[in-house]
Amino acid sequence: MSPAVDAREAGRRVEEALDRLAATGDRDACAAAEELVRALMDFYGAGLGRLVGRLGDAPLRPLLDDELVASLLALHDLHPEDVHTRISRALAAAGDPVEVLGFDEGTGVLRLRPASEGTGCGCGSAGGTGARQAVEDALASLAPEVTRVDVEQAAPQPALLQISARPHNPARVP
Repeated sequence: MSPAVDAREAGRRVEEALDRLAATGDRDACAAAEELVRALMDFYGAGLGRLVGRLGDAPLRPLLDDELVASLLALHDLHPEDVHTRISRALAAAGDPVEVLGFDEGTGVLRLRPASEGTGCGCGSAGGTGARQAVEDALASLAPEVTRVDVEQAAPQPALLQISARPHNPARVP
């Protein structure tokens, strides 16, 4: 059994290596490195595709709760769940209640709103950057089709108008 790999950390390492290479100014070397990453992704994706094709969806179902497996399947367009189901799964994993207003598959924009007053993904508040990052990380892993998250603040609720019966006043004439 191979040692556990943190997928996010591995992705960051690849990005950092490509950034360092780009900083050297050697365009040919940078282009070659990016092509190498694409070729390796295609190679591993093809192998994973063969596994999924031979196993079918049923044996994969128990593995979908594994973040790394689900992320790899989504990355290579092999995940058996549709994008809307994966978005719901990602938002549930992030733990902050939000309402999905819509997802535009053409642009990759996901529109959210906090599920109730005083809660939500923290996406719109400066103090909620940790919550926003959790939402974005979960979406990046399970629904890479989401390229941007727009959070609309909940409409302010009108003040509740209290109407009650007046106490009986015998001096008052009806």
